[in-house]
Amino acid sequence: MGTEDRTLQALGLAEAPREHPLLYPGARPEDSGLLDGDRLLPLDRLVHEERTPVLAIGSNACPGQLRYKMAGSGITAPVPMVRARVTGVDVGVSAHVSRAGYVSASPVAAPGVVRELFVLWLDADQLAVIDASEGVPRPHGNYRRAWLPFPTARIELADGTVLPGAHVYVNRHGVLHDGTGRPRTHPGQQRALLTELLLQSPALRKLFGATAEQFSARARADAELCAQGTRLFAEERRVTASGLERFCQQCGTPGTGASLSPPLM
Repeated sequence: MGTEDRTLQALGLAEAPREHPLLYPGARPEDSGLLDGDRLLPLDRLVHEERTPVLAIGSNACPGQLRYKMAGSGITAPVPMVRARVTGVDVGVSAHVSRAGYVSASPVAAPGVVRELFVLWLDADQLAVIDASEGVPRPHGNYRRAWLPFPTARIELADGTVLPGAHVYVNRHGVLHDGTGRPRTHPGQQRALLTELLLQSPALRKLFGATAEQFSARARADAELCAQGTRLFAEERRVTASGLERFCQQCGTPGTGASLSPPLM
């Protein structure tokens, strides 16, 4: 495929959930690639020792979302996105309502579960952008960054390389459970998730309306309403731990010192 065919628009990867929240988590590539501006180019290697590996659980695996985040901070450097076979981590549902207008994904411990996920290899500036977007630098931000070591997470790349670990963003509020106390799995379709959550809770419908469209529109317009929705999840006893809390580190300034990978690769 020629470079003229590698634009995100041509590949169906251009839409950003930050702009179209009901598309969350957004389209992800079929294979590894180098996100370079509005193009996804072939990669010449899968491991980038000079960068920090971050496991993308939700919309960070969507090139359109990544481009949106980086462009907002003036970052133009390419981002390697590497597909990986991950054992031990599943995609749960965050126990908070995002100001972006959706209920996002969050990693959960899942021994034996295998998922096809993406590893982002980020330089210091890119890591700082993603940290900020997840609320890591804020005392009460929604996520903390954790280093998941092997064998808690077995991250195998297409060439057989198994990484010693990777960073991941763990929700400070916990995750939603499935009714039995176990973390529920994010369905990957925001409209379906919001519809189900609203059907289960009259109080949630009172806050956000009866439809996914109403929920998303109201959440995007009102930070305090999002906070109320987050508190309601806890009050209705929908919340459990992700099982990854013990791996969270107290990050220093994003992209420097204590916020970097232990170990550096």
